[in-house]
Amino acid sequence: MGSRAEVRRLDLADLASVRQFAELLGDPVDLLINNAGVMMPPLGRTADGFELQFGINHLGHFALTNLLLPKIQGRVVTVAAGGHTAGKLDLDDPNWERRPYRPFPAYAQSKLANMLFTAELQRRLSTAGSSVIATAANPGLASTNLLQNQSGLGSRLMNMLLSPFAQTTEGGAATTLYAATADLPGDSYISPSGFLQARGEPAISERSKAAQDRDLARELWSRSEELTGTTFPLAIRSARS
Repeated sequence: MGSRAEVRRLDLADLASVRQFAELLGDPVDLLINNAGVMMPPLGRTADGFELQFGINHLGHFALTNLLLPKIQGRVVTVAAGGHTAGKLDLDDPNWERRPYRPFPAYAQSKLANMLFTAELQRRLSTAGSSVIATAANPGLASTNLLQNQSGLGSRLMNMLLSPFAQTTEGGAATTLYAATADLPGDSYISPSGFLQARGEPAISERSKAAQDRDLARELWSRSEELTGTTFPLAIRSARS
């Protein structure tokens, strides 16, 4: 059978764009892969005033998933990162409006948010009796242009040191494909199985203690609902179960 691809505009840094995309998507969705992301850019803001990394990496995906969930039939995969282990979530100031902005802590916070989002999404799906499952994937260390915004000496040195350990872009995509297609339980976290989860075959992996904090996951969900104006659309079905 033939196949086709259809491209539509979606800007995760603009909630109006996210809503428009979701409204115009009429077909059922077998699989949603939340894989957009930025890494350690200078301080920036989305169209809605969110810190760029938290806004794109987490809030944009959060809103998109909730808006599309009534159409999703199979799985939601969110691309996290090993950097989540360094993440600390400040729900009083998630958008770095009162704290001095630091690129890597902001990135690590957004990746921890990805992990907590996946866990809470799966909890809600299970409670609602939905057959949809949520998984997370860590690409490991891959040769991409994700750090193209970084021009400082420290970032250039880090790239030089890490480059020999990086895998190809195809290798980096392997964990996402595994999280999307393998027979897995909900809330599985897939990482490369090699040294420091930098490269290697996809496998179910351990996550940080903070990423296992159920109360923090619920608090993040509530805060994200406030910031995006979107809610879990299967809540009524959950109440009836």
